[in-house]
Amino acid sequence: MADRRWTARDIPGLRGRTAVVTGANTGLGFAIAAALAGRGADVVLACRDAIKAAAAADRISTLTPGATVRTLPLDLASLASVRAAAHHLHAAYDRVDLLVNNAGGIRRWYGVSEDGFESTIAVNHIGPFAFTGLVLDLMTDVPGSRVVTVASNGHRQGSIDPADLDPEQGPEYRFTTAYYRAKLANLLFTYELNRRLEASGSRTIALAGNPGIARTDGGREMNRLVRTVLNPKVNPIVLALSQSAAKGALGPLRAATDPDARGGDYYCPPGRAQRTGYPVRGTSSGLSHDIGLQRRLWRETELLTEVSY
Repeated sequence: MADRRWTARDIPGLRGRTAVVTGANTGLGFAIAAALAGRGADVVLACRDAIKAAAAADRISTLTPGATVRTLPLDLASLASVRAAAHHLHAAYDRVDLLVNNAGGIRRWYGVSEDGFESTIAVNHIGPFAFTGLVLDLMTDVPGSRVVTVASNGHRQGSIDPADLDPEQGPEYRFTTAYYRAKLANLLFTYELNRRLEASGSRTIALAGNPGIARTDGGREMNRLVRTVLNPKVNPIVLALSQSAAKGALGPLRAATDPDARGGDYYCPPGRAQRTGYPVRGTSSGLSHDIGLQRRLWRETELLTEVSY
């Protein structure tokens, strides 16, 4: 099997395994959850909107009759919601085989979460860090368990100061800068988590999957003009430089299920731009592998969330 042609058909049977996918009611998250359910996994859709989550669960059940699909309320912009979701997961399950940290996105305007964190870093990094830490005990003794975080090639343009995760405010805020920072944080988190898991002798590994430029509703907060320009039905250039959500989901899915995957792997479309194509084992930026930066971000995020692994 050539690397460039890894598809959902290569996902091994997952019957008896439990997968939690955040932000699974639409886009990449839905495609990931549907593919896992299609291979027999019991899937938990951890979503902010309960109505949309229930509709997504019904859609997956229609696609895969007999699939076990449940929903879990989770708002990553609220640490109270994160703690409540972790509590509910512990009450319902004695083990989790796979956690896919997919939920995230771009916030067009400057804003803060209910805990006072800049919104983009809160939803993409701080919330997932806390949720992972609070449910990790359900995974560490489970053979083959994995924590997969959805990445972006935008991390290459990111920079981060762990002591100040909200450097731009008000008119100085740039949503792209905030997003690139958050996606860099995702990889710093993944690599530090995997190193800690290895050192502890855990059976869990941490990996990342980059979907490339996938056609989803991740830009729903952009203004109408930007949404129109980015619409592949209107702009053939966007169509040529992007891929469907189902194909974009293959990077995270390969990280989640490929038997040959190793802790710390980064799966992405081929080529330097990593825009489209079947996922391969790739490389992320040098900055994302800065161990000192990884450790500083980890310490600061523990302090912010009061979640210690």
